[in-house]
Amino acid sequence: MPDKISIRIDGEYVAAHEGQTILQVARASGKYIPTLCWLENISPVGACRLCIVEVSGVNRLLPACTTPVQDGMSVTTNSEKLKHYRRIALEFLFSERNHVCAVCVSNNHCELQSIAQRLGVTSVRYPYAFPKMAVDVSHPRYVLDHNRCILCTRCVRVCAEVEGANVWDIARRGIRSMVVCGMNWPWGQSRNCTNCGKCVQVCPTGALAEKGCAVEEMVKQGDRVTRLAGKRGGHS
Repeated sequence: MPDKISIRIDGEYVAAHEGQTILQVARASGKYIPTLCWLENISPVGACRLCIVEVSGVNRLLPACTTPVQDGMSVTTNSEKLKHYRRIALEFLFSERNHVCAVCVSNNHCELQSIAQRLGVTSVRYPYAFPKMAVDVSHPRYVLDHNRCILCTRCVRVCAEVEGANVWDIARRGIRSMVVCGMNWPWGQSRNCTNCGKCVQVCPTGALAEKGCAVEEMVKQGDRVTRLAGKRGGHS
């Protein structure tokens, strides 16, 4: 059993264990920290940067999902500074792709939309990129809409760590990055895909969805996938 340590979160002393991250301790203590890329029992990557927190004595903001706790650490999870930078991160996510909530299958069931509402993001101050993104409908059961992808890599990690199929990866760099199947093949041509749908269920937006769903009909059950990951000895 890892050694017990004590840290402060928003001025409150909480118990923690060595090896835990700030996000894990905060959630166990009932503290809300927004995140889009993190999944319980799946390896953390710090991709979305929404879980940034302030740590006393550190002159930069740190991602809570990948920062391990240390004895005596003092963490701030909710401040005007953090709200400001989290809103900026959200606005960039909205501006980089074509998120049109009104016609999305995940409307009112979207984690990106939900966090934006919680943080008060009602408009975007940055120019929209309006990229010409493809929609892959080659799979018999599912659809991949790159317009709604936020590059959280949940699908990549779940497919590799839980299903063991390694169907997905990230190609290109920077704003041109995109989720690809195999060597950028159509999803329906993948020899590794088991049609399990785990990637679809953990996608936080409407980027991965079941075929036949109309607006607001795509309700996902990502918690079932993370519970399965825990039973198989996933990351803590």
